[in-house]
Amino acid sequence: MQAGKHVLIAIAILALLAGLALTLTQKPAAPQISLSTLDGRQITLESLRGKVVLVNFWATSCPGCVKEMPQLAETWRKYHERGLEVVAVAMSYDPPEYVRNYTRQRALPFTVALDADGKAAQAFNQVKLTPTTFIIGKDGHILQQTLGELDFVKLHALLEQQLGEGK
Repeated sequence: MQAGKHVLIAIAILALLAGLALTLTQKPAAPQISLSTLDGRQITLESLRGKVVLVNFWATSCPGCVKEMPQLAETWRKYHERGLEVVAVAMSYDPPEYVRNYTRQRALPFTVALDADGKAAQAFNQVKLTPTTFIIGKDGHILQQTLGELDFVKLHALLEQQLGEGK
């Protein structure tokens, strides 16, 4: 009787550990949001399914954001043909005209969107600090979240893995 009790306890503990491991390894789905681009289009993250998507929350007043924008543009140029989309989401407090001027002056090649009402930042776990970047896999799940400037060596390694041939 005692041995059976120990076996049941061991099975229960293993089941709990398996459930915890599954929860920790499952990647959360990206929020289903619609964004207004600078050129007036509406895009949804759902419409980008099947591509790797880098969503970067930024502001023209953020030194780290401004510093990483040229490397973000280079990353887009390097990987866009292989299936990378970059969406730079300007924070709600950033004046739209500042965002337009910055984008135009630096000829940013990727999609720039305005989060005028703050709903996109709210949907992505209450983003308040910039830059904050999310990498979304082809299946629509968040692979990585980075608060602060990106490590482009690590980012490119992740993109190589995710955009590898035959994936």
